[in-house]
Amino acid sequence: MSKEVLKKLLGNLYTDQIGEAIGTNELAVVNDGSYIPRAKYTEEVKDLKSQLKARDEQLEQLKSKAAGSEALQKEVERLQAENKETTTQYETKVQQLQLDHALERALSSNKAKNPKAVRALLNLENIKLDGEKLLGLDDQIKTLKESDAYLFGEGGTVGTSSNPAGSTSNEGAAAASMNSFIRGAIGR
Repeated sequence: MSKEVLKKLLGNLYTDQIGEAIGTNELAVVNDGSYIPRAKYTEEVKDLKSQLKARDEQLEQLKSKAAGSEALQKEVERLQAENKETTTQYETKVQQLQLDHALERALSSNKAKNPKAVRALLNLENIKLDGEKLLGLDDQIKTLKESDAYLFGEGGTVGTSSNPAGSTSNEGAAAASMNSFIRGAIGR
């Protein structure tokens, strides 16, 4: 601080003797907030040292936990692999369901009398679903229509007649009389 600043601060109290005593030395004003009393400085240093010590302890704790982090990371990777496998299985099942549905529609549109029987005769490995179109099915259906024409055409499905082979109409009457006997026995 210069003599002019000191004159300004001291006002009428400033004398030439004070100016001569200061000479060319620079003085610091301690009331501007830049001065920290030693006691306060010591407390702040202790505070900062304790904070550093606490942080060092936290770092040591994190270091010990980091060893477990590898196990945690492996667990996360395992779960990600399981999720990926589950997703793949789900997508495969969805694709298979779409293929099955498209195949059922195609067999129905080709008037298959028994779609299960026709499906059993198809080579499903050669049939692929491309959007809504089944690739490799038309040739197999054409071949089956030529070799096993009875599987296709108008009419009901195989094995669904109202009177299967070997049954007689007397069996129906016997069942009705048995029902009436049971109802009579229980009082209805």
